[in-house]
Amino acid sequence: MMYFLCMIVFLVGAVFGSPPWGSKTATAGTVAEMVLVQGGVLRPFYPPTPEDKEIPVKSFYIDKMPVTNESYLNFVKKNPVWQKDKVKKIFSDKYYLSHWASPVSLKNSDQKKQPVTYVSWFAAKAYCEAAGKRLPTEYEWEYAGQASLEKQDASQDLEWRKKLLDVYSRPVAKRVAPVGSESPNYYGVFDMHTLVWEWVSDFNGSLLRVDSREGNDADKMKFCGASALDAIETEDYPSFIRMAYRSSLKASYSTAFLGFRCAKNGD
Repeated sequence: MMYFLCMIVFLVGAVFGSPPWGSKTATAGTVAEMVLVQGGVLRPFYPPTPEDKEIPVKSFYIDKMPVTNESYLNFVKKNPVWQKDKVKKIFSDKYYLSHWASPVSLKNSDQKKQPVTYVSWFAAKAYCEAAGKRLPTEYEWEYAGQASLEKQDASQDLEWRKKLLDVYSRPVAKRVAPVGSESPNYYGVFDMHTLVWEWVSDFNGSLLRVDSREGNDADKMKFCGASALDAIETEDYPSFIRMAYRSSLKASYSTAFLGFRCAKNGD
């Protein structure tokens, strides 16, 4: 069983290249509209310690939709160091913004409302900070993402789990749909599961227990078996798939189906 779970950590990124799917609002200048997610308790798939099976999550704001190509284009125009011909190699790989026509232009108008992809963790972090925000933590993302259309917490809903597995198992899309194409979840948040995978600030902390900017294959193999034993809900495959995918990443990676959204403290 442990061997099977560990293999998923390394293969999930290749197999699931693309995840296929009211509250108060706040607007910060020209950045995307946000919603306030009221705090509560999260039962993480991997608790930080065997004793911490329930994690308190404080109220936070999160973008209603993923950051679009149009918004990111405005960012790089104002911050040339993040244009693809100027970005430092340590902060991104060779695929960074490779789907754009040029460092300061998109290929076509259809891209404007599509979620920006081919962005590294460093780039996503810089964008959010420039907007007076930050990347959501994994616990925040999972807390907001456990909501279905009707339920605040659908994590124990077997039908919801099946729906997510159906979404995650769809073939890699040739074209990413515009943001907001699907109905919002309970909190009013769109596209958390349907369009692209999303960066979080501590994207591989669940399995590695090390600095999220580092991580290597040896670390994954060292900690994978022990982490598998710590899983609370071993049949919650959608959560494991998300965390396995995150743990396969490095901060400089830029892929076709990895985007992001921003968050802010709610207090």
